[in-house]
Amino acid sequence: MEICGKREFELLQKIGFTRVAGSAEERKAAEILKAECEAIGVQAEIEPFQIEDAEIETAAFEILEPFHQEYQVTGYKCAQNTPAEGLTADFLYVENGLDVNLMDAAGKIVLLNGYLRVPLFRKLMKAGVAAIVTMEGELRDKPEETDLSTRAIRKTLRAFGNVPMVHLRVTDAMDLVRRGACKAKLTLKNTVVERTSHNVVCTLPGTERPEEIISFGAHYDSVPFSTGVYDNGAGSVINMEILRYFKENPPCRTVKFMWYGSEEIGLEGSKAYVRDHKDELSRHVLMINVDVGGPVLGVEELGVTGEESLVSYADYLMKIGGYPVQVKQSIYSSDSIPFADNGIPAVNFDRAGAHGAAYIHNRFDTLDFLSAEMLAKTTAHVLEFSKTMINAKVFPVEKKMPQNMVEEIDKYLYKKELQEAEEEKAQKKA
Repeated sequence: MEICGKREFELLQKIGFTRVAGSAEERKAAEILKAECEAIGVQAEIEPFQIEDAEIETAAFEILEPFHQEYQVTGYKCAQNTPAEGLTADFLYVENGLDVNLMDAAGKIVLLNGYLRVPLFRKLMKAGVAAIVTMEGELRDKPEETDLSTRAIRKTLRAFGNVPMVHLRVTDAMDLVRRGACKAKLTLKNTVVERTSHNVVCTLPGTERPEEIISFGAHYDSVPFSTGVYDNGAGSVINMEILRYFKENPPCRTVKFMWYGSEEIGLEGSKAYVRDHKDELSRHVLMINVDVGGPVLGVEELGVTGEESLVSYADYLMKIGGYPVQVKQSIYSSDSIPFADNGIPAVNFDRAGAHGAAYIHNRFDTLDFLSAEMLAKTTAHVLEFSKTMINAKVFPVEKKMPQNMVEEIDKYLYKKELQEAEEEKAQKKA
């Protein structure tokens, strides 16, 4: 079988609509992928799992002193609600949340630069802030051409506390700071709900080593406002093309193909898979993940979450085959993480867009900067690597995670901080 970028691009067009975690559109995309598997001649299953979401009823933010103005905001899902009349408090811009910034932050509504992660959120909770405002975008953005995203405070953050939170544009943040805002009112009402997301799964039994499993993964959901064709419709169609190859060329080892839902809200699809298939994981010897691809201008990358010998092998193989791929040992923020956290070596393929020539997590992630030729280019070296692993006479990769990668995975999952949070809660109860 010859790799066909045109066929990949046509499938990408079929799933190129916004498909947010747990939505009807995400389910529609799952059905399209399932139908494509079965058109190839492989039975596929759609596996449901539950995700946490929230419905925002009210989200408002206004400055009361030394001027009065309301600003457009979105509320953080799963954040703590304010009283019905809102929360009024002194306002403070704390920049990146250094200790000095937070000396007088207790009881105040605080504005931060950028995105909230565990270390900063933990500091804010210890500082006793009353509410949090975050910002996004650029000063040159035009409101009619950009979108204000709705974010969520995930369970990982809520392990350290919870307060009302809203999100505004950087242009509005600039305005209120420049004008000396010192008192604000924030109103938030949201209701936590449970939704159903789905993984699409199919299996090709091995002809010689059926007890050993190599899995391919790619997430197929998108963020709001985005068609998500670069992230990660591209990985989804690349793996479909590889499924087509192994259907025509039966693999020596069992190969599973998984298209994961809800990756964009915290790798929920792959986490659900490893949780619900715990007994099967002992048979998995390698996970191959593809996340982002297809940009005309870009670079091919391969990250190995595994032993150094696999890094060297992959690098040699790419050079021998004439594939221009940057290879390194690393973790990758995608669906390989739950597998690697269970001691399963993983490789992560992507074609990263050149600066200014690709867009992610916004309305500009469209087909305009992608091409069939570049989808096929990435598919070629993913397939070359995969064939050598799947059909190896003796599987060459030791099933263990080197300590430096264990440490990186633990850091990514904030295991130390979460353990400390649990210990703090236990001490308070005692």
